[in-house]
Amino acid sequence: MKKITMSAVALTAIMGSFSSVSAADGMNILDDIKLDAQIRPRYEMVDDGNSATNNANAITARTKLKVTANLFDVDGLSASVGIISVNNFGSHQYNPKDGHNYMDDSGKPYAVVVDPQYAMISNAAINYKVGDTLLHAGRGQVNLDNQRFIGTVGWRQLERSYDSVFAANNSIKNLSVLAAWVYGFQGVKANETADTNTVLLHAAYTVMPALKITAYDYMIANFADTYGIALTGKIDMNAVKLSYRAEYAMQSDATMEIHTQTPTTGKADADYYNLDLGANISGIIAGVNYEFQSGANASGSETAFKTPLGTNHKFNGWADQFLGTPAGGLIDANVRLGYKAKGIGKFLVVYHDFTADTKMLNVNGTTTDDLGTEIDALYANKIPGVKGLSGLVKYASYSKGSVVGHTNDVSKFWAMLDYKFSTK
Repeated sequence: MKKITMSAVALTAIMGSFSSVSAADGMNILDDIKLDAQIRPRYEMVDDGNSATNNANAITARTKLKVTANLFDVDGLSASVGIISVNNFGSHQYNPKDGHNYMDDSGKPYAVVVDPQYAMISNAAINYKVGDTLLHAGRGQVNLDNQRFIGTVGWRQLERSYDSVFAANNSIKNLSVLAAWVYGFQGVKANETADTNTVLLHAAYTVMPALKITAYDYMIANFADTYGIALTGKIDMNAVKLSYRAEYAMQSDATMEIHTQTPTTGKADADYYNLDLGANISGIIAGVNYEFQSGANASGSETAFKTPLGTNHKFNGWADQFLGTPAGGLIDANVRLGYKAKGIGKFLVVYHDFTADTKMLNVNGTTTDDLGTEIDALYANKIPGVKGLSGLVKYASYSKGSVVGHTNDVSKFWAMLDYKFSTK
């Protein structure tokens, strides 16, 4: 691990010391070399409410390095290579889901924090931009729309990277379209790689600042096709700035298959909608949100709505109790309130009330839709005197429901620094 990280640092330092690399005949092989870097140390505490586990205390640091350069003096042709490394400095007071079950001296395991010590190639791609079209082939980060369905899970230290080929175009004014074939990904867990054979279709048209229409079809092999439409916009009323989102999506049987795997036998039939209204009144942030993911029915003809490639930490509470949708579905009614101002930073508090779409087994043997509640809070700000450095503290408190599997109170706390810089 240390050898990989140090090699990456040495490589990028050497590459960054040159403005170009030339072949013997004088042609520039690499030109306009740029380094983007991030160092993100973090402390995370997890109390999972389980008497059989110790509280997790994870101290980790993410290092990201990415070098981009123009290739062969060809207009629009560029390449990127990057590495992401996560280190825990030899501390194992948490379960990183890396195949090891770390325990204390008495043999009691620790709660889960999915930030394994690991290093991987995060970027290895060639891009070619001709006119208003961008062609991409290789490994990189793919975040579409609000990342509900396709995202990199950037909150976790080992951010996901996608292996893809895509074409993006914006030659029509206010319209952007993307067609991608995703053939694999790596991260968030150690050694987590997958063949996907997935097709992504995405289009967004801005009618006016108050209305943007986004349509998509995400065909995830051996899982389901997710297709939907979202209406979003911002309305500036001087002292009051409003924003909204109205979205509906469906899941149906998978079009794509992975031939080396057994096709999914169940039928996909599920619904999703998300209604959100936000306001910023002279820095005061307020909003209400209602998100619905349908659940499976008793006959099995309908499945629960799921988002296997989404940045799910952003949704349904930061305690991560619903990274996977319960069999009975999930309804998340939440409100948020905060304040944001330059120099002061951002405060935010969110309250969630969780219920199931279809009733599930209660701990007393009956059925219920009670999935609990949660309060989340954060404070984030730039740190004065150091360009590119910011800090964050964040807390999540989940209060148990009555459904089996959701009957533990869970609390989590984070303290994090984030330093980013670029050289050219």
